Amino acid sequence: MRNTPAVFLLVALLGSAAPLAQESRNGIPAQDVRNTVLAGNTHYKMPVFATREEWLERAAFLRKQILASAGLLPMPEKRPLNAQVFGKLERDGYTVEKVLLETLPGFYLGGNLYRPRGRQGPFPGVVSPHGHWHYGRLENTALVSVPGRAISFARQGYVVFTYDMVGQNDTNQVPHDWLDSRQELWSIGSSMGLHLWNSIRATDFLTSLPDVDPNKISATGASGGGTQTFFLMAVDERIKVAAPVNMISATSQGGGCQAAANLRAGWTDFSNMVVGALMAPRPLILISNGGDWTVETPKEVFPAIQSVYRLLGAENSVTNVHFPSFIHNYNKESREAVYQFFNKHILNNPAPVSEAAFRVDFPHELLALHGRARPANAITGLDQLVENHIRDARAATERLQPRDAATLAAAREAFSEQLTFSLLALPPKPAELLAEKKQTLPTREDLLIGRAGKGDRVPAVWLTPSRRNQEVAPTLVVHPKGIAGVVDSVLVKAMLNRGGIVMSIDAFQTGSAVAPRDTSARAFTSYNQTNDANRVQDILTALEYLRSRSKAQTVNLVGLDVAGVWSYFARTMAGPGVNLVADLAQFAADTDAEYLSRFNIPGLRKAGDFRAAAVMNSQGRALIYNAGPQFPTDWARQAAKAAGSELDLRSGTVAEPDLAAWLNLKSRN
Repeated sequence: MRNTPAVFLLVALLGSAAPLAQESRNGIPAQDVRNTVLAGNTHYKMPVFATREEWLERAAFLRKQILASAGLLPMPEKRPLNAQVFGKLERDGYTVEKVLLETLPGFYLGGNLYRPRGRQGPFPGVVSPHGHWHYGRLENTALVSVPGRAISFARQGYVVFTYDMVGQNDTNQVPHDWLDSRQELWSIGSSMGLHLWNSIRATDFLTSLPDVDPNKISATGASGGGTQTFFLMAVDERIKVAAPVNMISATSQGGGCQAAANLRAGWTDFSNMVVGALMAPRPLILISNGGDWTVETPKEVFPAIQSVYRLLGAENSVTNVHFPSFIHNYNKESREAVYQFFNKHILNNPAPVSEAAFRVDFPHELLALHGRARPANAITGLDQLVENHIRDARAATERLQPRDAATLAAAREAFSEQLTFSLLALPPKPAELLAEKKQTLPTREDLLIGRAGKGDRVPAVWLTPSRRNQEVAPTLVVHPKGIAGVVDSVLVKAMLNRGGIVMSIDAFQTGSAVAPRDTSARAFTSYNQTNDANRVQDILTALEYLRSRSKAQTVNLVGLDVAGVWSYFARTMAGPGVNLVADLAQFAADTDAEYLSRFNIPGLRKAGDFRAAAVMNSQGRALIYNAGPQFPTDWARQAAKAAGSELDLRSGTVAEPDLAAWLNLKSRN
């Protein structure tokens, strides 16, 4: 976000999101909200958390969602930073040095280290990201001075590390910002994750210094630096006090380098207000003003975040200082408010702080690479960074291949977490299920199902046999054409003749659920789930409805054509008691283009793709057929063997009468 007043005004005046479609008395909306609530800069409301435990459960989930979206779940190996600290300048009350850190192999982060002069440590530390100012960490104007606040902090007794955003000043091996759908499969589709990783590694560097107290680390930045501050404080408990300046808003969530696939998708209430509350109960100050998107912070954002602090018994640890006449800034008045807050909570000195005059050194005196080359191993562009990331992700997946019961258990634990935050699909609890009958006939019921508070609307059909056989497990059949593709099929008739209940759905954007949906917005996947991810969720919702209504201990899930791929991944999240029949439609399981065209879910390849699903699907009976040559057969067979589960794996197609025979033979309720 560039500091342009016209942009501030536009963002501040943006209207709220399209309202949720009006719900029926049963809670099912007239339109599926997943088609209508798509924009990023909408007016979010803070969810109400009734208890401390409710908040802590959600907070733990959201921290992992942030890390997963950033490509940091699991956390990458923290290799040596190979820190270079040089070019020391002695100034009035402080010193400043140039810094170069190798945060990833061949990727170098530039910055400056400001220290108190003539005093003995250890000192508290401040990580100081800069934001979207023209000169980055060197910006020095009346509106914002990044070196100025570092100088002032150092004179007060802090060690401060100011560091570049990606693509600026010394840190320009890759662009500042990018969005790429293929890279989203590997959780490196934007620069947001690299920004967050650099902030984490900056904290590693600061805490490693002998003159820094690692238990007294704080963070502050404004604008995009405010975003980096609140994401860092959300996921890194080492940040004890924080000041995200002029950024946390109910109406503007940021874009580009502040967005990542799946970051805010899946939850209608995930806004930067919630991210800010993840700092609780640690001290937090919100600086806001009347000339940008923080104009309503005193009335809306601050009370919302304070409500979470109140749950944790820390209501007085969060405060807001509002400057109604200012525009987007980190000026002297804003800095002095932050100094006083930090001194109160870090130095136990609540007295006001007046910022003394300072002189900022020339750029060539502060730039780490002025007249100096990067080390010989430096990467040469974004493509190399991405391929290194993909290589590491593949290696991490391969290390989890199960060999026995112990390694299978470890793989299940790891892949369960990774798939959860890629798919963002979970079985609803029975109390969350909604249903509305549309038409009832002797052996057929047409209905709508959904989840309370989610706004989804899933057409479904419930077919009952003329005579129920309690030994036959109820069956959910999913087809890419929806209900019309299966309701009169040989398979369904065979299951009904056997005495089993059959259910089918028009999964998201199939059958009667097809509806206009504009997916062209930049950073669309940061705020919205893809069609395929929503289909996985609809299958899970239908499975839980089938189980709950039929009261069956075991159910069958049958996915036909490419819906077999949807079902294969839905089964990973469904828990025990699900027999799986999945047509994999010759899916090329190791080809990125195949995912983009046939099963596009951000983060899925980094999460382990079909290898992870093979591990998770080894806990019940399964018939997997029409598997392509890239399907990880060895993974599926080894996982099934280690689990002692039954796997019937075939490379060719299977006729519907044979599918029915397999189900009737194997799927006892």
